[in-house]
Amino acid sequence: MVKTLRFLHLWVGLILGLPLLALGLSGTVLVIEPELRALFTPSLPASPADAAPHGVAEVVAAAAAALDTAGAPPGARPASYAAPSAPGGTATVRFQAPRRMPQGGEHAHGQGGPRPQGGGPGGGMPGISVHIDPVTLAVVNTPGLDATIGWIHRLHGNLLIQDRSGRDLVGYLGLIMTALGVTGLVLWWPRPGQWRQSFIVRKAAKGARFHRELHGAAGIWGLAVFLVVSFTGVAIAFPQTIAAGIASGLPMAAQTQGFAVPKVTPRDGVDPAGVDEAVAIALAASPRPGLALRGAGLPQGPDQAIRVVLAPPGGDASSAVTLMVDPWARQVVEVRDPNAQAAGNKITGWMRPLHEGEGLGPIYRVLVALSGLLPTLFAITGISMWWIKRRNRKAGAARAAAILQSAAE
Repeated sequence: MVKTLRFLHLWVGLILGLPLLALGLSGTVLVIEPELRALFTPSLPASPADAAPHGVAEVVAAAAAALDTAGAPPGARPASYAAPSAPGGTATVRFQAPRRMPQGGEHAHGQGGPRPQGGGPGGGMPGISVHIDPVTLAVVNTPGLDATIGWIHRLHGNLLIQDRSGRDLVGYLGLIMTALGVTGLVLWWPRPGQWRQSFIVRKAAKGARFHRELHGAAGIWGLAVFLVVSFTGVAIAFPQTIAAGIASGLPMAAQTQGFAVPKVTPRDGVDPAGVDEAVAIALAASPRPGLALRGAGLPQGPDQAIRVVLAPPGGDASSAVTLMVDPWARQVVEVRDPNAQAAGNKITGWMRPLHEGEGLGPIYRVLVALSGLLPTLFAITGISMWWIKRRNRKAGAARAAAILQSAAE
């Protein structure tokens, strides 16, 4: 049994090492994306201290006006708005090309707020983000950074494959990473009396032994976070499947099992509420005091609700409350509050924050970023062990052949 597991662990890792490495490294970059943006985004001109930010609709309109120079795909429409993460920061408007799949399928977002970057829920549809100073409505141009981060999002989300199969492939790779973590634990399990040295790399270790000890020590120290990130990646790729499995064993509200934005009924002779009015309606209906706008999902059709995400100042996705506003009836039709949800919904609501390093403080975020480096380390040490053993076997066979030939003479 152990021999079979070792064979599978080795060859699955060798064959799929490159895509797993790509997922890990791209994930690390996305976790530290805020720091990268803070480092490379030009500073905004100082605004008057009493200057008030413009409304969401005006920010979206300013972003739309900049699309011609931003390289947006044909037919792009505003899909989401992300509020500045800190006072004096920029707002982000995400534009998305027309979707090829209906909303609410396996690719739909979870309850967390809209992400400002990436391929979006359409499984790899091209899109672009525009960053706006909400006070001056000036466009903050970081074309090289935006293009790079967007490419990394698409690599991580669907391996640059422009249809649903890319997201499926990432989900299956997440399953394989989870399986490699579990089999790695079984293969690492030390014999009696060898527990201490199984957690370290000894100074005297060289050659294949060094790579084996580094492989095992890094794996066991990072295993818990590695498994969490791998499995939550599967949940993001297959949200309905995972939600259905959770619902089979835990209480779960039916309307949010698929993570879909609710459908609404257009009304003749009524102008729908705009996004700013929807935000005001959501703030008035907030289930908790002190929440502020984190982001909004903009409807792509007249039968879609407006998704408004509220969170405490400085809060992350795990503390966010999502309110679905019917723009025709001008009322909240659904509230997704982590504090008031059934156990199953709480678990599904944590999938994305855990995957992205949110919700458990800065130490967990650092550990998630480091976990993305583990596939690279595993690939290097695994290939090195295999190559050194292969070379030693060939050298041993050559020596044995030489001895036999010498004896025959």
